[in-house]
Amino acid sequence: MTEFVGKVKLSSEKNYPLMTAILVWCALVVVSSLYITLPMASVFASTFKVTPEIAAWTSSAFSFAYAVGFLLFGPLSDQYGRKQLMLSGLVALLFITPLLGLMTSLSGVIALRAVQGLAAATFGPSALAYVVEVFPLKKRVTTVGFVSTGFLMAGIAGQIFSSLITQNLGWSYVFYILGVLYFLSIILLSNFLPKGEARGTEANVLTPFKQMVTVLFRKPLFFCYLITVTLLLSFVGMYTTLGNYLPQAPFVLTANQMLTVRAAGILGMILSPFAGRLVARYGLKPVLQAGLILGVAGLTAIGISSNLPVLIGMSVVFVAGISITVPTLILLIGNLAGEARGAAVTLYTFILFIGATLGPIIALNLQKTGNYVLTMESFALLLAVAFCLSYFVKIQGPSEIK
Repeated sequence: MTEFVGKVKLSSEKNYPLMTAILVWCALVVVSSLYITLPMASVFASTFKVTPEIAAWTSSAFSFAYAVGFLLFGPLSDQYGRKQLMLSGLVALLFITPLLGLMTSLSGVIALRAVQGLAAATFGPSALAYVVEVFPLKKRVTTVGFVSTGFLMAGIAGQIFSSLITQNLGWSYVFYILGVLYFLSIILLSNFLPKGEARGTEANVLTPFKQMVTVLFRKPLFFCYLITVTLLLSFVGMYTTLGNYLPQAPFVLTANQMLTVRAAGILGMILSPFAGRLVARYGLKPVLQAGLILGVAGLTAIGISSNLPVLIGMSVVFVAGISITVPTLILLIGNLAGEARGAAVTLYTFILFIGATLGPIIALNLQKTGNYVLTMESFALLLAVAFCLSYFVKIQGPSEIK
């Protein structure tokens, strides 16, 4: 038995590959907004005659509001439905994003970036919960892996996108074109994803927040959250530092050459969709620790290398470590949290993007010393501490993902 919705044919057998592709596309487009202003910081600094530290708030304002939004919209998606909340956020982004290109003051850009970040936060928790509710059990881990890859790949794709548009058309067009991509995403999501069911729960709105406080202070989860904050902090911090360092001696890279360095990081994302399989074979903790070791090794080598091919290669190693660690930590926290899994994962995403907020701020303050090596090795040391903290995470029962 089939039915027609508009001109789109839906059957009782859902098209899971198409649904996965749309979710990955939307994840890529939505989360790219977090990273688009990283390469634009110097443009904002010169355009609005401000310091790089102030210009960096065009990234940090978004990521802070994005992190806070996760706390708000996770419970709301339970109440009103996953697809409905994702669509609402995309519609808000469609109107907010082009307005950024019209701003004539940096304070206006920063304020709208915060609003944009809040709207973008509707997608992440809703998309992951949608996968759990709509996809069959045997497809969930793989689909979460692909969607997580979309989130992670946005960190590279967003930088490349904004660099190309800024160089060829000007910074305002980054936001105009992104608005068009949001319009396309609305069409895809509204027409090709089946509607989920809203629970309409009457539960106290404060219940999820009480659960978050409870899980935060569970000893194994507390150490997981300490590890979490280091991931995007080091990722965003590393690319912020490279953006300021590579145009200088001894590298003196042009804007196009910088694009190549940023694009190379995509190779490091290849392992992310297979994190579930790696965990099933080797266990949660070993895969987590392997990812952190790769991150430490990559950052350490980037900091001391004056050879560009080596630096690019080790940036791929670093990104690979982060791309393995992020989805593995989601699985580990879900494993440890038990019935409080939803609150625990929501808190994880909040802390993850608080790290992204701190990344450019810390990077730019470290760079005031004029010591590039110190900046990179400080981030490497932070990940090394995270690796040590992983030994305090005790897993009871089987850690494999079936």
